[in-house]
Amino acid sequence: MEQVVKQVDEALIYIIGFCLLLLLLITAMMIFFIIRYRRSRNPEPSDIRGNVKVELAWMIIPTLIALSMFYIGWQSFLGLRAVPPGAINIDVNAMQFSYLFIYPNKKESENLMVVPQGKPVKVNLTSLDVIHGFYIPGFRIKMDAIKNMKTYTWFYADRPGEYDIFCTQYCGSGHADMRATLRIVPEKEYEEWLKKKE
Repeated sequence: MEQVVKQVDEALIYIIGFCLLLLLLITAMMIFFIIRYRRSRNPEPSDIRGNVKVELAWMIIPTLIALSMFYIGWQSFLGLRAVPPGAINIDVNAMQFSYLFIYPNKKESENLMVVPQGKPVKVNLTSLDVIHGFYIPGFRIKMDAIKNMKTYTWFYADRPGEYDIFCTQYCGSGHADMRATLRIVPEKEYEEWLKKKE
């Protein structure tokens, strides 16, 4: 999963970097043209229509930039969709305004997702009412939960501790309170928690 998180971060940095570079380049060119081609120096505007080199350049260069952004984003997307074998399956029912987690032994917990450290976890999502967004920022995963539709995402629980889970879709007046916690614990502690009656 660390590789997938790294790919997502790299895609974001690449796209933001290109956008900043283009912003600076366009701003610099605009200032240059304002000074160089002001009315006092260039009273008759130049006509560049029919300049094949210029027209090809401003078609090919943006196309290559867009394709490179697509390629990098697609690589990180594929990593987020390829669930490794042996992943623990946890069903998640999103509802106004909480998450219900259902484990392989049918144990349920509300707004608390407990998983063992060192295991891939497949999160099977659905919604019981409106669209909800299942988002764990610490693991760069976000997937919408839609009523009557099964979706999934996954992450590798490599770092023990507690992580926030948020809803990213405005789902009603209690949306801001729709938070849950991901708790990653050692496998023995997870097995004990799974067997414990609550």
